[in-house]
Amino acid sequence: MTILRPSRRDILKMSAAAPAFALGAPALAKVSAPASGQSAGYFRFTVGEAKLTVVSDGHFTSSARDIGINAEEAEIVAFMEAHFLDATSHYEHTNHVVIELGDSKVLVDVGSGNRFLPTTGHMLENLAASGINEDEITHVALTHAHPDHIWGIRDDFDEAIFPDAEYLIGATEYDWWMTDDRVNLVDATDQSMVLGAVNSLTAAEAQLTRVADGHEIVPGVTMIATPGHTTGHMSLIVESEGHSLLITGDAIRDPYVSMERPEWYAQIDMDPETTVATRKKLLDITAADRMAVLSYHFPFPGVGHVIADGDAYRFIPALWQWDQG
Repeated sequence: MTILRPSRRDILKMSAAAPAFALGAPALAKVSAPASGQSAGYFRFTVGEAKLTVVSDGHFTSSARDIGINAEEAEIVAFMEAHFLDATSHYEHTNHVVIELGDSKVLVDVGSGNRFLPTTGHMLENLAASGINEDEITHVALTHAHPDHIWGIRDDFDEAIFPDAEYLIGATEYDWWMTDDRVNLVDATDQSMVLGAVNSLTAAEAQLTRVADGHEIVPGVTMIATPGHTTGHMSLIVESEGHSLLITGDAIRDPYVSMERPEWYAQIDMDPETTVATRKKLLDITAADRMAVLSYHFPFPGVGHVIADGDAYRFIPALWQWDQG
């Protein structure tokens, strides 16, 4: 299949498609990036015997209006200001994770490479900084086919970046993006996103396995269907020694909005009603079962727990313990 290349202009137009607020941003106390000599590129923790390394691909900003297109603008502004957040733009981290169990190393998503935005595409360099070699990756689980999760799948020669790994994606997700002439079945603003997904999936076709809900990648690592954000979106559950972790992908996107206003949905959510239903189900499960969560767009490293709070929820970041080695 011919590789189609959306232009940088197409990409930037796509990321800026949501309308911006007319209101001015309040003064905020902003914490700067790590000073020279510090590293925020990777973070290690464990779940039972499973060793996990969160690897950053960078960050990007979207319109704050996008976080709740079914909410009133004034309500969103008030919510953001109450949480000491910018009411005009939404800052999003991009947290990948490598799961080490036995002889397997499972990477979740591949980032956007150099094809999306200049503030993303750092996954491979941070993977190397963490001490994990590219040729050690045995499996790559793709949660869905949006640009920041999949456009980094191929190198400059249009070949898969982990040539010896098995790639896995939900069959429903694959079928939606790869439907014949899908690019002409979507709005013009989404066409470059479709082209990028088709190019990415095509590059990994020889290594790609299409899976269903409940597929076990390796013992203790399972892919589950969490539709809504995209038609075939999948999340992962890691289980070891009685402990468990939900890797949410974009099914739960924000540590404040998704928790405290779970009924809000975003411009990019393909099926708003299903998005909300899936999110509430996952939040109910993680809170009731005291399951840890790791979200792709939460503030780095994106790990913590969920607790029920009336009809909503709260996110409790995991405590950094200096004596864990």
